[in-house]
Amino acid sequence: AESYNHYAHSLHANPALIAIAEIVLYSAFLAHIYLAIVTNKENHDARGQDYAVKQTKRTNRNVNIFGWTPDTTMFVTGAVVLAFILVHMNDFSWGLVGADDVEREPYDKAVFLMGNMVRGVVYLIGCLFLGIHVAHGMQSAFQSLGLNHPQFTPLVRKASIAFAFVVTVGFGSFVLWGWSQAAQTGAAATSEVAPAAPEGELPAEHVHPHPHPHPEPDQK
Repeated sequence: AESYNHYAHSLHANPALIAIAEIVLYSAFLAHIYLAIVTNKENHDARGQDYAVKQTKRTNRNVNIFGWTPDTTMFVTGAVVLAFILVHMNDFSWGLVGADDVEREPYDKAVFLMGNMVRGVVYLIGCLFLGIHVAHGMQSAFQSLGLNHPQFTPLVRKASIAFAFVVTVGFGSFVLWGWSQAAQTGAAATSEVAPAAPEGELPAEHVHPHPHPHPEPDQK
């Protein structure tokens, strides 16, 4: 917890640097969205019409089980990733929707947010779609650069899938960590409310407040 808080406070200790980084990242993000929309529109206009069954003449442009070609897959997964990023930014930065009024340390805030089951599931879905997006994106990047070769394309595909797997598991593990920390916190709170009785002693609820006296032996 101390290391996490120290890291978070160190990042925010330079507001000017944070502002520059945010401007660069937001600009790159908006440019990426713009290019995605333009590319999708160009692909749609090139077809001229929608087909009842999507097909492709290129053998390396597989249509998945949803009937999506790679460009459609990129657009759909990109939209889900965009929603995921907006949720993430709202939770950890903006606080526009469902903001928590309690001031928490960064570590406690992360546990509070990630420990929520519903929010955790949303994050896991976002991580899964992010992995799919990254896998297709890397392959598309090599194709756009004209780096297609029968000898290297299978290697690029495997490397893309491996990298996407690392991204998905890496970000998804943060949610699993939050769940585990929330479970430990809940268990600790329960043990504080109902502490265990010392060894050899009965719990208080099992001790009668007015024990019955032992009957005296009959005197003859």
